This record gives sequence, structure tokens and C-alpha cells, in this order.
Amino acid sequence: KVQLVESGGGSVQAGGSLRLSCATSGFSFSHWYMAWFRQAPGKEREGVAFCYLGGGDAVYADSVKGRFTISQDNAKNTLYLQMNGLRPEDAAVYYCAAAFGWGIWYRVETYNHWGQGTQVTVSS
Repeated sequence: KVQLVESGGGSVQAGGSLRLSCATSGFSFSHWYMAWFRQAPGKEREGVAFCYLGGGDAVYADSVKGRFTISQDNAKNTLYLQMNGLRPEDAAVYYCAAAFGWGIWYRVETYNHWGQGTQVTVSS
């Protein structure tokens, strides 16, 4: 059974940093596409960052480019999102997602599996 478990959310002041983790199990970690999404109250879930675990360049939403970094630890089967220079508009519930097949990376329907989410709060 595929499981994704996020952690690392919390409350920070604007300009601060957080590192989110997504611990995975139940699938061959290096052969999937994975992404981080976020959803703020009253807004649609939006793609933040994407990578193919088998290698290649990561892709980022324009709103986070240069501030967020997606990375992976194959030995730990864990995906990370390092978030620097946080802004109040980054506040949301952050989800990791996994897809076995290729699709449009920022589309929710591309992904087969989702974590439960972790809350990020940014105060100004």
C-alpha cells in the first residue's frame, strides 16, 4: 500500500524558513514522479514543485522559484521541500503527491496518491 506522510509544517515569521518532509512507503521510490502542492483557504490546490525521482531537473511554480527547493533522499525514501524567504501568501496546507505515469505536473489529477497535508503559517 502506497503511503505518503508529510511533516515539518509550523508557524514562522515572514522571511523565515521551513523544511517539509514526505516519508514514503509501498512503492519503488526512484521510479515515480512526485510533487508538492499547497492549498490555502478558499483557494484551489496549486502545484508548487515537481521532480522525477529517477533524475532530471525540478520544476517550480513562478511564485516560489528561487525560494523553494525540492529534493530527495533515496536511502530514506523521503521527499523534501526547503522553503526559504517565506511570505504570508505562502501560508497553506502543503501536500506531497506521487504519480507513476507522466502527466501535466501542476494538475491535481495527474497524481495517484496524496499525503494528509501539513500546515504552514506565515505571519507578517
